[in-house]
Amino acid sequence: MFLQLGLFFLCCFLKKIVLKRLFCNNISIPLKYPYISLKGFVIQMQKVIFTGIEYHITTMNKAEDSMTDDLEVKKIIEPQLNILLTTDEDDDRPVYISGNFNNWVTQDKKFEMEKVGQGLYHFKFESDFVYPEELLYKFTRGDWSEVEIDKYGNRTENRSCKQHNGVRKEHVAKWRHNWLPFKSKFLPKVHLISEEFEIPQLNKTRRVWALLPHDYDKSTETYPVLYLQDAQNLFNEKAKYGNWEIDKKLAVMAEYKIGKIIIVAVEHAEKERIKEYNVGNTVLGNGQGKKYIRFLTETLKPFIDSNFRTKPDREYTGIGGSSMGGLVSIFSGIMYPEIFGKLMIFSPSLWVVPKIKLSFLDTDEPQDTRIYLYAGGDESATMIDHVKQFKKRLLKKDGYADKMKVRLSINMEGKHNEVFWSDEFPKAIEWLYFSTKDE
Repeated sequence: MFLQLGLFFLCCFLKKIVLKRLFCNNISIPLKYPYISLKGFVIQMQKVIFTGIEYHITTMNKAEDSMTDDLEVKKIIEPQLNILLTTDEDDDRPVYISGNFNNWVTQDKKFEMEKVGQGLYHFKFESDFVYPEELLYKFTRGDWSEVEIDKYGNRTENRSCKQHNGVRKEHVAKWRHNWLPFKSKFLPKVHLISEEFEIPQLNKTRRVWALLPHDYDKSTETYPVLYLQDAQNLFNEKAKYGNWEIDKKLAVMAEYKIGKIIIVAVEHAEKERIKEYNVGNTVLGNGQGKKYIRFLTETLKPFIDSNFRTKPDREYTGIGGSSMGGLVSIFSGIMYPEIFGKLMIFSPSLWVVPKIKLSFLDTDEPQDTRIYLYAGGDESATMIDHVKQFKKRLLKKDGYADKMKVRLSINMEGKHNEVFWSDEFPKAIEWLYFSTKDE
């Protein structure tokens, strides 16, 4: 008796709910009560419930049909190729497509992607775009130092595409930041040439280092050479003002097979650094720069060429540095153009001698020279003006317009420190030694 009453009240409750739901959807169901047996009522309620389920299934089928229609619409092929990029690691840096269609330029405004959401980018090729037989490309944040990598920090192979229309979905797990991370197996071999390398021109000794390609001992190759000043700040993790991290940058460049090079790093003279890098009589007084440059050209370079597998010709020999180290490197290139064919000059202290005499370049036959100049906009009030003026004077020199290739890189946010020189280092190396681009 109690069980039958319980079932009766349950069925009444279910009836109320189902009927309310059905009436809200304007569905009519023939009913044969109020006075029916419990068994009859249960049978009647089954009809009501099954009718409701049938309505729900019908509604779902209509929704699925609608979704199918939407998908059919989305299947309409776009007349131009669209690339949709998602990334797990997003920030404010713009994303560019670099490939064999634009000479692998990394910051080409024509191929900048539109950011349409967090971690979502879109690019649509123009209708008149000429597709190569196979589209090869990578995504960058504006430079090879900010290129895409996989989720483990490994370099990725070039992406490939042969379609000329429709939508292509791509994904980037991570991005490089200032060329990092690096792989230790590609780190250069850091070799201490001498704790007390003699400088007879100055009657001093100095610690000199060589950074050799990671596989130097396993090959018979010969390599170009770059002589750098201020070795204390190039790869020393304990450097007071930070370091350029050239060892790590060279590791990434080796991984990407950009090119191999030997770096010869000469430590500065500590308290006498300014005096040693100061050439001639300047606002800083009489310097010892000419003697130091003679040490580099007459003593150090012959030793390096005799003891390491170098390419000794000027076209494979460069010199560089920053600040006063950049200034003495300029003078080295000007005074000995027959030795140095490449100059890497970062934030040079041109205020010391604004009008450098270029008469040393008055040789019978000007030779091909590449100079990479860098300046930061947040270094001093005159840094950029000095560097621009220096470039202008170089290119106005008779006979050098075609022979002198000068690339000027300016970072308006750049400060006078190792962080920004570190960022510029691999770009300069690539352009000076492993590129044919004029600018």
